[in-house]
Amino acid sequence: MARLPSAERRRQLTEAAIRAMARDGVPRTTTRSIAAEAGVSLSVFHYCFDSKQQLVESVITTITGHYVTVVKDAIRPRATLEETVRAGFQAYWDHVRAHPDEHMLTYELTQYALRRPGFEHLARRQYELYAEAYTELIDQLRQSMGLRLRVPVPVLARYLAAMTDGLTLNYLVLGDDAVWTAILDTVTAHVAGLVQEN
Repeated sequence: MARLPSAERRRQLTEAAIRAMARDGVPRTTTRSIAAEAGVSLSVFHYCFDSKQQLVESVITTITGHYVTVVKDAIRPRATLEETVRAGFQAYWDHVRAHPDEHMLTYELTQYALRRPGFEHLARRQYELYAEAYTELIDQLRQSMGLRLRVPVPVLARYLAAMTDGLTLNYLVLGDDAVWTAILDTVTAHVAGLVQEN
C-alpha cells in the first residue's frame, strides 16, 4: 500500500465511505467496511479519523462539494439572467439524476445525525453548508452580472436550499423525468423574479 499524505488518505476514505453508505445505508456501514472499500487497513482509518462524527462531517462536506463544484462551473453569465439561473439549476439537476444514491444518502445522513445523541450538530452543519454554498453562488452571480436582490442574501440562500432540498426529495420519491423541465423552468422564472439587473 502506497503511503499517501494524510489529507489525500482522508479524501480516499471519505469517498469510500460515500460509496459504502450509499450502497449499504449509514447504520450498516462500519469503519471496517469503509476501510475495506478503500483498500486500506483499519489502523489507517483510525489514524485519519478520530471518530465517526469526524467521518460523517467529512462525508457531508464532500457530497455538498461534489454538486456545488458542478453548479459553480455552470453558472457563468449568459445572454439573460434567466438563462444563467437555468444553467445552474440544470447542472444541479443533471447531478441528481446521475447520482441519485448520493443525494438519497444526504437525507439518510440528516436523519441519522438527528436521531443519534451527540451527532445532532452534524445535521445543523449539513444545512449550514447548503446555505453557505448558495451564498457563494449568489455572490458569484452578483459580482459577474451586477445584480441587485429584492431579498437579503441570507434569506435567498436559505430559500434556495429549502427549495432544492424539497425538489430533490420529490424526485427521489416520485421520479417522473417528464415533468422536470417544466418544473425547473417555473423555479427559474420565480428565482429570477427575486433579482433585479442593474
